[in-house]
Amino acid sequence: MDVVNFLKDKTRLPVIAAPLFTVSYPELVTAQCKAGIVGSFPALNARPEEKLDEWIKSMKKDLSEYKTENPDAVVAPFAVNQICHHSNNRLMHDMEVCVDNEVPLIITSLRAPKSVIDSVHSYGGAVMHDVINIRHAKKAIDEGADGLILVCAGAGGHAGTLSPFALVREVREFFDGPIALSGSISHGASVLSAQAMGADFAYIGTRFIATKEANATQGYKDMIVDSSAKDIMYSSTFTGVEGNYLRPSVENAGLDPENLPFADKNDMNFGSSGGAGDNQKKAWKDIWGSGQGIGTVHNVPSVKESVDLLIEEYQAASARLEIRA
Repeated sequence: MDVVNFLKDKTRLPVIAAPLFTVSYPELVTAQCKAGIVGSFPALNARPEEKLDEWIKSMKKDLSEYKTENPDAVVAPFAVNQICHHSNNRLMHDMEVCVDNEVPLIITSLRAPKSVIDSVHSYGGAVMHDVINIRHAKKAIDEGADGLILVCAGAGGHAGTLSPFALVREVREFFDGPIALSGSISHGASVLSAQAMGADFAYIGTRFIATKEANATQGYKDMIVDSSAKDIMYSSTFTGVEGNYLRPSVENAGLDPENLPFADKNDMNFGSSGGAGDNQKKAWKDIWGSGQGIGTVHNVPSVKESVDLLIEEYQAASARLEIRA
């Protein structure tokens, strides 16, 4: 599948909404698609695992009916995120569900196994893999990934430390396929900047936590509105992989952000059997991930209002450049 051309006429803005653990539920995802951007969610959000098939079928039905009722509307497809890690004992089941439902876009994280990619290609779907460095990018391409999501400094949740200016240009040295760029993008001008740097899409997560449809507590949404880049901290403590989190949420949990224990990748556990992995998720449920781009988030609108604003900002930035040219 040619991802760029496939999405070009199906989106109002070149944006893929990032899959957010515990936050991206069907109400948020379908609202994103109806607003004209690609919605997404982690397969692991659907619990128990039988819910995944229900979610996908329900969302496809909802979006189809909406398009029938609003024939002129631009309705984007949605993507499902798969965590390809040995502790994810649902991966095979969840991929079978996605194949049966022919989900057009699969986002893979941590690894990009050829078996997963081949199964998506079997029905004409595409795989985009998220990476934080060149080594991971080349490995994903070698495995057959159709596109890359470059998770750069300032991205919410699991994030890298490289500047987008550096990583995008280095990747473009050897890869001319679709790229989505992540890292502090919450304004329409930043979407245009991502394209100017060489990306095809912006990959936006945190902006949509502070929306009415997001499955997040009001406290989480309010903290995003009340915080700025200075309130973001980087730590591996909570999942075993370095990521960005809201410092006030760490402090509210009774922890000292300056003295957190180090955790490595061996501590990662995405299992769903009610064991240590689930206990860990409960322990950290009030530690909230966030990107650095929250300084422009001032309220909690609907998803459509948020996307409409992004489009206005994008168009205004484009007009400014045309005037200067």
